[in-house]
Amino acid sequence: MLEFGQFWRNRELREHIAVVDDKLAPTILLTNCTYLNVHTKKWVQANIWIYKDRIVYVGERMPKNTDNTEIIDCIGQYVVPGYMEPHAHPFQLYNPEEFAFHAAKFGTTTLINDNLRIFSLIGREKSLEFIETFNDIPISMFWWGRYDPQTMLRNDEQPFDTENLLDWLEHPSVIQGGELTSWPQLLTGDDRLLYWIQETKRMKKRVEGHFPGSSENTLTKLKLLGASADHESLTGADVLKRLQIGYYVALRHSSIRPDLENILTELLEAELTTYDQLMYTTDGSTPSYSRHGLINVCVEIALRVGVPVEEAYRMASYNVASYYHLDEVLGSIAPGRLAHINILYDKKDPHPLSVLAKGKWIVKDGVDIPQRYTLNWKKYGIEKVHYDWDLTEDDLQFSIPVGLKMTNDVITHPYAVEIDITADRLPVGNGDAFLLLIDRNGKWRVNSVLHGFTTQLGGLCSSFSLTGDPILIGKNKRDMMIAWNRMKEIGGGLVLVHNGDVLFELPLSLAGVMYDGKMDKLIEQETEVIKLLQEAGYPFEDPMYTLLFLSSTHLPYIRITPQGIVDVMKQEVIVPANMR
Repeated sequence: MLEFGQFWRNRELREHIAVVDDKLAPTILLTNCTYLNVHTKKWVQANIWIYKDRIVYVGERMPKNTDNTEIIDCIGQYVVPGYMEPHAHPFQLYNPEEFAFHAAKFGTTTLINDNLRIFSLIGREKSLEFIETFNDIPISMFWWGRYDPQTMLRNDEQPFDTENLLDWLEHPSVIQGGELTSWPQLLTGDDRLLYWIQETKRMKKRVEGHFPGSSENTLTKLKLLGASADHESLTGADVLKRLQIGYYVALRHSSIRPDLENILTELLEAELTTYDQLMYTTDGSTPSYSRHGLINVCVEIALRVGVPVEEAYRMASYNVASYYHLDEVLGSIAPGRLAHINILYDKKDPHPLSVLAKGKWIVKDGVDIPQRYTLNWKKYGIEKVHYDWDLTEDDLQFSIPVGLKMTNDVITHPYAVEIDITADRLPVGNGDAFLLLIDRNGKWRVNSVLHGFTTQLGGLCSSFSLTGDPILIGKNKRDMMIAWNRMKEIGGGLVLVHNGDVLFELPLSLAGVMYDGKMDKLIEQETEVIKLLQEAGYPFEDPMYTLLFLSSTHLPYIRITPQGIVDVMKQEVIVPANMR
């Protein structure tokens, strides 16, 4: 079987030739196919021969040797390449193995994944072993190499150095650097970061940007410094500006930026005639937003607004493979490619009837095929969190004059705290709540006030955060303490408490940040907690991203981080963390 960065062995290649010569039988034969040839942009009639994980023949011939061959008649159906997600964050409450199988059920059989969470949890050496485990599943899993932690860590928590980063980037399953959230530092003279980018390019790997709202001048300079693509376009005009400069562009349809329909409509109105440098991404949407799949949903939107059918599917497959220099292995239905194949009812219905991944059935005739899960989480030290310390009354002392005010799910502005926050509870009905970020090892804490998250909820405790450090939010210190104690008992997770009662709990037994269970169940759980939080005054759509990004310094304007409260625009700590 093909492994990342490797080719099939000589013996396997000779077997592939023997199948074409009718000396060996195909393992699967798809007959009477109408398939999309992405190279000619035409729908073609053919028979498709698959041997184990590889497509070995596409054409008019039928094999003479069909001993033990599974033969599927595709007459009246349409066949397209497996979809590819070029920008996945596979740790958004879900874990990457379960997320991969969930994505594949809806036809997304290749994922290019963020490494930030796993790199931060277990370090370089174990992370490299961890990603190789994914060679054993039928979904193709590739990875990024992050350049920064997306927050301000303390000095004793700095995994992003040159040795670690370059070792990671040299791994064959790591196919890009980025995403480049620290681009302001790059423009202001960070030569170490520039060196990392140039080394990435020397390895002939891509560099993914993160440039929302950037001007033509800024985009030009970042292109000169090595950026290859960007997924942060907010309008059709943003996309056109990037294409004209030479970027590849991933069009986003995510839980916090569901922009795809508007962007595609604007591109069609601008009479865009070429789609070769366009892709789709769901950009790490939270579980409930992925209820109906990933890239299949994007293709549906593209077809609905009038993108040419052939281009809509190429953007989901071949364009991604071509961009990442994977087009001789992925992204098309042609001899030599991995057998990632979606069988459709109709060419204008991108939701598959059947899905093959590396020649194995994920879905067959609308029925999910049970899959073998292989990842041994305990081997990598990823299990329930053991907090061997307790909160004290001192931890819940609040007197800070500046707080964080939410203006949407993820943007926070500084604001002057005018109410008495030294009391044990805050008034119900207004938007102020206590906010505490505390070290998962119990060494430091940062106290503040968060305005706009809740008007009623007594207490929330979440180990799901950017850094894995617990977050507490609430109106009532007693409820916050109950939430903490329950979160500690279950070994990590999300707990809501009101008037002394636990309203909700979601165990995240994989390092306190990932759910160890089926995606369908997680979607139910996340849907419930969103409903409860909105009933408690949360005014936006995606509270999980609020929790994730409270510490994220790639977003304006003020953040709560392990170093303290940070002015993002100045990159300055305005209120330092307190040692416990």
